[in-house]
Amino acid sequence: MFFFIGGVQPKTIFLDKQARSCASCGHLKVYLKRVDQYISLFFIPLFPVKRGIPFLACDNCGALYDEKGARMDVKFTGVGQKCSHCGRYIAPDFSFCPYCGRSVG
Repeated sequence: MFFFIGGVQPKTIFLDKQARSCASCGHLKVYLKRVDQYISLFFIPLFPVKRGIPFLACDNCGALYDEKGARMDVKFTGVGQKCSHCGRYIAPDFSFCPYCGRSVG
């Protein structure tokens, strides 16, 4: 008997290697990205199913912009707590920061 583990999973594609600055917080590492959906087999993406919309996302404050630089309606609300070491927002039930690995408490 064989079992195949597969499904559809998202994969983030970086479209441009040129870093830009965030208009909200001034963070200097904002890249043009796109989230594509892939059919995966054993968690390995094989075939693209759906191509996403290009966007600019700030990893620091969570602001989203379209590829022309206009602000999108969706924005990270900052619900939770802010890591005292790296400054990123994390869920309130986390004991360690998933970005820098340091203890939050």
